[in-house]
Amino acid sequence: MAESKRDYYEILGVPKSAEESEIKKAYRKIAKECHPDLNPGDKNKELKFKEANEAYEILSDSQKKSAYDRYGHAGVDPSYGAGAGRGSGGFGFEDIDIGNIFESFFGGFGSSPSRSSGPRRGESIKASVTLNFEEAAFGCEKEIKISRVEDCASCGGTCTSDGKQPDACSACRGAGQIRTNRRTPVGIFPTSEVCSACKGKGKIVKNPCYDCKGTGLVRRQTSISVKIPAGIDERQSVSLRGQGDKGLNGGPAGDLFVSISIRPHPFFIREGFTVHCEVPITFTQAALGCELEVPTLDGKVKYSVPEGTQPGATFRLRNKGVPSLSGKGRGDQLVHITVEIPRHLTKKQKEAISRLEELCDGKNHPKSKGFFEKFKL
Repeated sequence: MAESKRDYYEILGVPKSAEESEIKKAYRKIAKECHPDLNPGDKNKELKFKEANEAYEILSDSQKKSAYDRYGHAGVDPSYGAGAGRGSGGFGFEDIDIGNIFESFFGGFGSSPSRSSGPRRGESIKASVTLNFEEAAFGCEKEIKISRVEDCASCGGTCTSDGKQPDACSACRGAGQIRTNRRTPVGIFPTSEVCSACKGKGKIVKNPCYDCKGTGLVRRQTSISVKIPAGIDERQSVSLRGQGDKGLNGGPAGDLFVSISIRPHPFFIREGFTVHCEVPITFTQAALGCELEVPTLDGKVKYSVPEGTQPGATFRLRNKGVPSLSGKGRGDQLVHITVEIPRHLTKKQKEAISRLEELCDGKNHPKSKGFFEKFKL
């Protein structure tokens, strides 16, 4: 009794009049949905995937498609009905490399062999440094200690105990991969596999270095000088290209990222590139005015406080703040005035202040007089 097989057009879900592009599109959709790598253990989808491969093999070939359209399965498989599983193409499903077919259409899902013999970039690493307020404002150079992967000093990165370069793998000729051609229902495709002789390294280390165990690399503590730009702020970082872990097989080194912390200052508070400073003055200085020496990042500067200065008054010192990271200009410094009210007055001091109060009128205290007048009945 003849073996029953599904119609190829039915399998792909396309009409007999379908163009080549429609057939290919339908096949790709089914292959992607039912690929065994994406559906491990699902026998039903694996069967659909194999059916779609067989259907596409026939319908994508104009001659086989024509024979199938005229004679059905018997037109493309003379053994159809005799219990044989092979088609007229000379191969069956046991010859189909499902992974390679899928990879040729969709680029694969990580099934391609690792290119470990090729250049590989080293890992980036992180470090931190703490600065004082002035170092962050004006920039500095700091020596920091880091741990990174470097060339082995014993073998100079050659991986061998005698310092000589290791021999190239004869099996893969130093490529780290073995290339072969595979026949599939849709043609012959080149494939690559990791060389089993060198494990993908492309070289054979016969006498490995004792210190690095034949890797050519070791982790080492080292000191490095870091230039901190003027104007850097808390939680920002400095990047040093190529100062991270050493790359493999001639690949570039990774980067080093240095995060910044800043110690608090006893006088200054930073807000962006603006510096805030609180300056206390006496009751008399506020009333009569005075000349102060105000601390700044550049040292002390003289500032004339006008008479009648009120508590909480703010004065601006232009270009006395933190330099911009771009190197263009500086922020300002804001001086916040606090008035210190005298405590523990003597009888004589109290009498003097009371006499002053008697001599003052509404012009001297316009705010307080106006405030209480609003509440008079």
